[in-house]
Amino acid sequence: MFSLYHLLSIVFVLVQLQLNGWLSSAQSHDSLIDILSNMVDFSIGSLQFLNQNQRYIDEVRNIIPQRNAVYDFVVVGAGTAGITVAARLSEIPNVKVLLIEAGSHENLFMNIPLITSFLQLDNNVTWKYRSKPSDRYCLGMNDNRCNLPRGRVLGGSSVLNYMIASRGIAEDYDRWAEMGNEGWAYKDVLKYFKKLETIDIPGLRNSIYHGTQGPVHISGTFHTPLSRALIKAAQELGYPLIDYNNGKNKIGFSYVQATVMNGSRMSSNRAHLHSTQNRNNLHVTLQSMVRKVLIDRDTNRAIGVEFAKYDKIIRVFARKEVVLCAGAIGSPQLLMLSGIGPSDRLAELGIDPVWDAPVGENLMDHVGFFGLTWSVDKPVAITSRVLNPAQPYWKEYLMKQSGVFTIPGSCEVISFIDTKHPGNHSGLPDIELLFSTASFRSFSMIPLVTGLNERICQMWSKYIGHYGWNIHPILMKPKSRGRIRLLANDVNVYPEIELNYFDDPEDVRTMIAGIRAAIRIGQTKAMQEFGSRLLNDIPGCEKDVYDSYDYWECAIRILSSTYYHMSGTCKMGPGGDPTAVVDSKLKVLYSSIDIRM
Repeated sequence: MFSLYHLLSIVFVLVQLQLNGWLSSAQSHDSLIDILSNMVDFSIGSLQFLNQNQRYIDEVRNIIPQRNAVYDFVVVGAGTAGITVAARLSEIPNVKVLLIEAGSHENLFMNIPLITSFLQLDNNVTWKYRSKPSDRYCLGMNDNRCNLPRGRVLGGSSVLNYMIASRGIAEDYDRWAEMGNEGWAYKDVLKYFKKLETIDIPGLRNSIYHGTQGPVHISGTFHTPLSRALIKAAQELGYPLIDYNNGKNKIGFSYVQATVMNGSRMSSNRAHLHSTQNRNNLHVTLQSMVRKVLIDRDTNRAIGVEFAKYDKIIRVFARKEVVLCAGAIGSPQLLMLSGIGPSDRLAELGIDPVWDAPVGENLMDHVGFFGLTWSVDKPVAITSRVLNPAQPYWKEYLMKQSGVFTIPGSCEVISFIDTKHPGNHSGLPDIELLFSTASFRSFSMIPLVTGLNERICQMWSKYIGHYGWNIHPILMKPKSRGRIRLLANDVNVYPEIELNYFDDPEDVRTMIAGIRAAIRIGQTKAMQEFGSRLLNDIPGCEKDVYDSYDYWECAIRILSSTYYHMSGTCKMGPGGDPTAVVDSKLKVLYSSIDIRM
């Protein structure tokens, strides 16, 4: 597992490679003393952090369930949903719950907000999914395949994500209810959003839309001069400053609201599971790969699950329900391995179908474009310099949990815009703009995270260490749909993931409109005060006239990326909907199968 020891190894390799340069750049005896002092404080803080980390890991006990053990509820997947569900179920007296997770413990290194991107490089904490090769998107990636990291760790993707708390739009929930999904209107779900959170942002604590006593803390973050300038740029363009989580205001700009408490990530594990450590009716088994849901063919009822742990096959049983929380890729894969899915395909793979259902269809994702980078003349952005232990940034975080390392993945400002009616700030957004006050091109590790091909990595290597910033336009309501297809009767064989980004021409038009809106932000007086210059070197688009529609369509197909919001593969809908897999209670529609999603 990627641990604090890995962190120390990385940092001290950097020291070996660059120490001479840092020392030679010292301008005086005093600056040399400062460098050495910072490195000593870094070492002391690291040792303290290691001790805290071990105590944190030891709080959650990893059990080995007995074969054929019986629980009231068996929850598959200890990610954001699974941990929450298991913890809430364990509040019921005399109810016994088993939570099964394929990964291992979360550690405190993973909770440092700024370095979240680097976690995706570790095979031990991520499912290293990749999409099916395409000739229409992710063309700048190795083998034309998109990297699709998902959390394989206690806490799931809440340990890997960028910690931005965003509830979505009230109208979307109301639309779900109008489609026959009872209980999903915004008025119905708002009480749960409030119950979930403790809002630590002073200006929002008295809002009727926010909670103050929930397990998940939501706070503001450290702000760089660039983020403050971005807020001024928004006002310069006439956009309001909003609370984007109040269900009322939808168009506008805001500093991010982050699932961070006291400078540290608030994963679902930290929020829900660590508070139940003394609850004897909640059992957790880690490094446990569920192979399938067990279904009684006489009654067509889910009765348990089968999983592998330490090279042993273990079956456990559920008196009441099996709750499947394995995500938009893992859940449909397990359903299909259990006989619930497209019957023809299951039969081809030697799986006896239980119910012919459109499992794996309707895949949606918030595709984004990461090619908009501005360089700046002044040292006002985050660069790889912050990783230098001879500077005070590490010390500030390790000893005080404050400073630049508390920024979630360098993302400081978020906005929602309506590209079709830019002057109307009361409509519904179709593009999200995510602002990163670190240049995507200035960190050598970032291209590894996205899987950029060698040509682009070489072309952009000249920007490493330079100051800059990014805007990431993200498609809010994609019309294109993908699918997940089972390739083998084996949980260890990843399914085929066909994303189909930009299949619908409307998605292309909307994304390009979002790019043009982003460029206008870079042209504002507020951003020009730093000498912001848009970098326009996108390999593969040289044949098109710069800034033309064709140029930007080429660009988004080369530098497209997931923004980690895959959904829809076990669609919710009423009983009469032939495309639905689960009902509004998230129970598999085949009425006798007690599986909830």
